[in-house]
Amino acid sequence: MFALPIRAEGTFTMEKMNRRKFIGTTVAGTVAMTTMLRGASNTAKPKLKTGLIGCGWYGMVDVKAAFKVGGVEIVALCDIDSEHLKKSADEVEKIQGSRPRTFKSYQELLDIPGLEAVIIASPPHWHSLMFIAALEKGLDVYCEKPLAYDINEGKAMLAAAKKHGRIVQIGFQRRQSKAIQQARQYIQQGNIGKIIQAEAQIHYTAGMRDTTPQEPPATLDWDSWCGPAPKLPYCPQIGHFAWRLEKEYGHGHLVDWGIHLIDATRWILGLTTPKSVQAAGGIYYFKDKITTPDILTVHFDFDACPVIWRHRCWGAQEYNPEVANGIFFYGEKGTVFVTDRKWIIIPKGKDKQHQVKEVPADMATEHMADFLQAVQSRKQPLCTTEEGYYSTTTVKLAMIAYDVESKINWDQESQTITGNPEAAKLLQREYRKPWKHPYNG
Repeated sequence: MFALPIRAEGTFTMEKMNRRKFIGTTVAGTVAMTTMLRGASNTAKPKLKTGLIGCGWYGMVDVKAAFKVGGVEIVALCDIDSEHLKKSADEVEKIQGSRPRTFKSYQELLDIPGLEAVIIASPPHWHSLMFIAALEKGLDVYCEKPLAYDINEGKAMLAAAKKHGRIVQIGFQRRQSKAIQQARQYIQQGNIGKIIQAEAQIHYTAGMRDTTPQEPPATLDWDSWCGPAPKLPYCPQIGHFAWRLEKEYGHGHLVDWGIHLIDATRWILGLTTPKSVQAAGGIYYFKDKITTPDILTVHFDFDACPVIWRHRCWGAQEYNPEVANGIFFYGEKGTVFVTDRKWIIIPKGKDKQHQVKEVPADMATEHMADFLQAVQSRKQPLCTTEEGYYSTTTVKLAMIAYDVESKINWDQESQTITGNPEAAKLLQREYRKPWKHPYNG
């Protein structure tokens, strides 16, 4: 069996465990689990025949995480850039000793006899069609975040996951952060009392590429890359990797990176989707270079408490690096700040010292290990399709509120926007022909 990363699910009892012992015990467990993960590759069980769709940066991060866990054979790769495809095939062959088959068409990859699982690491405007097709082929799926490009795609994906009953893990790797797991347990134990408000933020300096419209590289099929999304004139700023800040492909910083912290906030506080959302911001620094806000503030009204999101995509060097990326939880008896590899307890009262807890993490490896363990046990992993849907819907509602410049109300029972027809239209975008949107609700 693959080693299963430590989960921090539910509230555990630690009344008799002091803080130092709690931290030490959790770190010790992490070290032991990492040792088990590394030993998983020695198992004699047949290797899981896996394909990768999307051979860019994070697709190969996922593949290397799978190799680190062990018990996986990458039998096929798919990408619409022949250079990506060759480089990735060379790298996989060097690691595993056998060369995977290569495809330009994801449908052809999914038709391989004996294929058991697939990793989907394409840009998000392709996720829904690939995800549903993989489930229809009876495959288990590891799909990168966000779950979908639009909310109705997410509904169709959730329906497909329920229909086919396969193992699905969505790539919210921060759930494997030991700092986030420890902070979650500490907060759920009631150590800082009732949570009054949470604030998440990522301030960073976005790298810019050439925005001049030009011919795409000869190795890149730009029409296929755009797929069901609008086909914009190619430029490096909206091509490989940099598509994240383009509205039509990545939909901006909150949807691309901030979604990790929104997911962690939901997970820590046991939230689903907000009742209402308001957003304000704009493009102030990168004018004429990007199409999503470089400054954004969002107010999410959840049942339990409000959650605030803030980001700025420039001037990060001038912001306090200690808290530029992370989540504050403000409780009645104190505050907790948490980021990927550190969390800080801030007791109530002027004279009480902060307690800083630094914890190592290998989130990509442990999230992949959780998926591979679930494939063997046939029990769903830590971040299911439903969890991915909730986090994706939450950030997409924020971008809809930003686009229509008004507060939007979300009916949690019917999963629809109410009282705002303009906003409701943005739950689903029209696909470019010949592709068809998967939602039929």
